[in-house]
Amino acid sequence: MRLWSIHPCYLDSKGLVALWREGLLAKKVLEGKTKGYRNHPQLIRFRAYEKPLFAINAYLTNVLLEAEKRGYRFDSSKINILRAKSLILVNRGQLSFEFQHLLGKLRKRDLEKYYNIKDTVNLVSNPIFKVIPGKVEEWEKV
Repeated sequence: MRLWSIHPCYLDSKGLVALWREGLLAKKVLEGKTKGYRNHPQLIRFRAYEKPLFAINAYLTNVLLEAEKRGYRFDSSKINILRAKSLILVNRGQLSFEFQHLLGKLRKRDLEKYYNIKDTVNLVSNPIFKVIPGKVEEWEKV
């Protein structure tokens, strides 16, 4: 499971679809509706937020908006659509780590997307995150 901190606009089509699917799984975990993935490190920051379901729904709303922008038809009835910004802090080092990780994936599966974003300097996060100075998050598997 990877719940990207970077904005979903950087993802290729496979990555965006996978993020939606994994985000819905994370939502089920946070709702207590699944036995697996309950202790997954990617969920730490959502659980730490005072309203984890609010945070995951706001996160998925941004994924849904990116999908709609691209003409995809994700099932919006699976989430509560919530627009919110800067709910959870994320270190700039985490964004850089994720972006490099994504570039490695894109080099193998979508060269056009890779070349379109590879020189990005000012990375943008999913809007629910507020970017602060810092290194890769402790929960990240490096």
